[in-house]
Amino acid sequence: MGILEKIAEIENEMSRTQKNKATEYHLGLLKGKLAKLRAELIEPKSSGPKGEGFDVKRSGDARVALIGFPSVGKSTLLSTITETEAAVSSIDFTTLQATPGRWEYNGAVIQLLDLPGIIEGASQGIGRGRQVVSTARTADLILMMLDSTKSHMQRALLEKELEAVGIRLNKKKPNIYYKVKTGGGISYNATCKQSALNERFVYNLLHQYRIFNAEVLVREDVSIDDFIDVVVGNRIYMPCLYVYNKIDAITIEEVDRIAREDHTVVVSIEKDLNMDVLKESIWKSLDLLQVYTKRHGEYPDFSDGLILRTGATVEDACREIHKSLLDSFKYALVWGKSAKHNPQRVGLYHPLCNEDVIEIVHK
Repeated sequence: MGILEKIAEIENEMSRTQKNKATEYHLGLLKGKLAKLRAELIEPKSSGPKGEGFDVKRSGDARVALIGFPSVGKSTLLSTITETEAAVSSIDFTTLQATPGRWEYNGAVIQLLDLPGIIEGASQGIGRGRQVVSTARTADLILMMLDSTKSHMQRALLEKELEAVGIRLNKKKPNIYYKVKTGGGISYNATCKQSALNERFVYNLLHQYRIFNAEVLVREDVSIDDFIDVVVGNRIYMPCLYVYNKIDAITIEEVDRIAREDHTVVVSIEKDLNMDVLKESIWKSLDLLQVYTKRHGEYPDFSDGLILRTGATVEDACREIHKSLLDSFKYALVWGKSAKHNPQRVGLYHPLCNEDVIEIVHK
């Protein structure tokens, strides 16, 4: 029996099982088996030849992957906000390969990746879907393109396909310390009361994965699915922006209802409606910082800032300028939101804020 058949068998058993307190433990173990099989599907153990993928070189400061069903406007969006001429047609599956585009915004260079339209069952390889969702794992942001004139179920179906390949949308990594050891058995501790997880389930799930020595420390109330994700280990936690296109074809009441949902932007690409809001939402979702540099005795250079990730430190800024700066670094002067007073003398591990100004002082 192949992996897909085993997955189907477990899914059938889960659908037949009633969900209640008595079956919660059994369903949790089935979820563990399912996660293990799906992990093997993503990263097969065989050393045979690899299938055709979308090997697009990463460029710029961030990568945004456009995911959606066929004919929802992904290629139109790419052509509109980048200089790339993507194939646009009302016919399904016009895009057959990943098409990259370059977009400059707030001083950052952002790579937009137009991926072929996917269909239900993509995570299991239907319609080249496995290559599409696997390429999406390399992005910094998922832009889920949806058709506002069609059923709201399209969003749930796409989320299900991404979930199956280990992509967790708009979620933070569970605060669980987990380490496999060479001896000592399984140690389980929780610093707060757990509503779903318990010691019995942890032991049995780890034994199911043939792990008999490990340390588990749970620092927050987590679900069984969260713990399975930590054990499997190949999960990616990624921001997602839901973009509903073609709002010019629906009522204003429907537009208002959709726009109130979390992480959602409503647009009409062809009519150029709300496109500025979409661009700003992409920028905010990427969570990037722009930091400016200055030389001693000169004004800051506001024409060309450094693009860094949120949480970046002075050390990251030095590496971005040139890694040799770290060898001669003495201290830095910082102006802006991160400084207690202007300027503040700081070291390498000082966290920076957006639009800070930094001056590096050498030894």
